[in-house]
Amino acid sequence: MPYPVILASASPRRREILDQIGIEPTVMPGNLEEQVTSERPDEVVMELSAQKAEHVYNMCRKDRENGSFIVIGSDTVVAAGGKILGKPGNEEEAREMIRLLSGNVHQVYTGVTLIRGDRKITFAEKTEVSVWPMTEEEIEDYIAFHGSEDDGESEENPGKPRHEWEDKAGGYGIQGSFAKFIREIHGDYYNVMGLPASRTYQELKRISEERL
Repeated sequence: MPYPVILASASPRRREILDQIGIEPTVMPGNLEEQVTSERPDEVVMELSAQKAEHVYNMCRKDRENGSFIVIGSDTVVAAGGKILGKPGNEEEAREMIRLLSGNVHQVYTGVTLIRGDRKITFAEKTEVSVWPMTEEEIEDYIAFHGSEDDGESEENPGKPRHEWEDKAGGYGIQGSFAKFIREIHGDYYNVMGLPASRTYQELKRISEERL
């Protein structure tokens, strides 16, 4: 990539995906109040990814030459049962989300926005995910399960790794212990993790080659 890439997200999964496709980003999450005007999941994630990217771009442009860097903003939601599921705020919300996903098909939408100079590209990808039926015992075991230290410290239990459901849209990570409940997927696997690797790479190439 001819330009440095700034990732407007603290997500270790998005950073890991970029590393995997040969891009080493600078991580710079921005603190902003998110605003959503749409009720369609694809439009919601595009709106939020654009807000994140624009916020961080405006922070960075003061110290960098215009067009000399690329900012990536991204947001992921799960659509299930006519509801849009973001990140669960507590254990009970996570439990309700997993019950909703159990034995059903849901959609994962990730929106991505790339900004370089006065150019901006925004898109959304959808992956359909089918989940095996789960018993109440399996649901409770999953809710109690702590993820790896890479996921950071638990907000509910300081000093321990986060529960796997924490900080994940829909309350699960396809790359974690929840993988045993995934029946099948249609679409980009990495999209479910939080960043569609192939599409993101192609759009990064496009915005890098465009003349400003």
